[in-house]
Amino acid sequence: MSPHSARLPGGVALLDRWEALGRPFRVLPRGAARVILVVLAALMVWSAIAAAPVDQAERQRITAKAVHTQPGKAKGDLALYSRIAARVSAGEGYYPAAMDEQRASNYPTRPFVAVRQPSLAWLQALIGVGGVRFAEMGLVIACLWAANLRLAALVSTPERLAALVLLALGGAAVIVPLAGLIHELWAGLWLTLALLVYRPDRWWPALFAAAMALAVRELAVPFVLLWLVFAVVARRWREAAGVAGVLAVFAVGMALHYMAVEAGRLPGDPASQGWNAFAGFGLPLMAVSRLTGLALLPMALAAPLAILPQVGWVGLGGRFGLFAALWFAGLFTMVALFARPENFYWAQLVLPAYGIGLAFAPRSLFDLWQSAAGRVSRQT
Repeated sequence: MSPHSARLPGGVALLDRWEALGRPFRVLPRGAARVILVVLAALMVWSAIAAAPVDQAERQRITAKAVHTQPGKAKGDLALYSRIAARVSAGEGYYPAAMDEQRASNYPTRPFVAVRQPSLAWLQALIGVGGVRFAEMGLVIACLWAANLRLAALVSTPERLAALVLLALGGAAVIVPLAGLIHELWAGLWLTLALLVYRPDRWWPALFAAAMALAVRELAVPFVLLWLVFAVVARRWREAAGVAGVLAVFAVGMALHYMAVEAGRLPGDPASQGWNAFAGFGLPLMAVSRLTGLALLPMALAAPLAILPQVGWVGLGGRFGLFAALWFAGLFTMVALFARPENFYWAQLVLPAYGIGLAFAPRSLFDLWQSAAGRVSRQT
């Protein structure tokens, strides 16, 4: 479906007007387009400056941690999750195993969200860490299939092929042997699939995918809340009820998780430093640069390029582009406000979906340039 025809059944004027714009950068007044281009150029220059100290601080932290690591003893999040998975697979209960391992490794158990939800460990016990990795490979394939169908009527063939290549590269983390231990990778793949398979007349597969992400990582909540807002604004009440129902089930699950963690906590357990670092937007830009193929480039070049996918998604237009752009902006804002530099992996939740936007960035920049030069029609 095209951006012009992809109107939400029962949608109100707000979303209808946005849908009717088609490619939004093409209908900007000349002055507005020029302002956006100037701001974008300034942001790209700023990003190279802002991401560098965050990147340097994280590299120094990793170096210092490596120096103090005892020979023969693996440390770090993945080593912790591997030990927990092994114990659960051997028949131990998740909470005794997880809290004992976190305690032994001086990982916090307070607040309760410092202890991961048990779903992934249970799945690892059922099919193994390798089995989870193969399931993630299947998710990448499913995302490629869904993207090919979704983009066929929205973008040109070269753009669609570029998007598929970027999607495949963005999901390449599944080839890492320990990929089955990474909660954010699992959740990010399911959220990407939810974004790509959504249809106004067939939304339940996307809701199932979003629920699978929620089951493993509570940081998937912003995606589902945004979906609820869209459904309510469009007065799609059955869809809104379904999304609200998933959130209600998730809330019950998190309440049970809280009680289980509280029951297993000991007085001397370490507490988290908190999530109010206010690291700024240099952190999510550094994160995207680290977690994608941009890691091959110097940070001074990678960080500015990390902005362009967002430009591409905004320029795509329609509910699809708007929802994606708002989701990415919200997640990046959450990282900027609450994450510590070592939490940069939170950005994995928008991958590989975010990187697809780079395929749409050239058309978006061209539209902006044409509008700034006054060379496109303002008619919609």
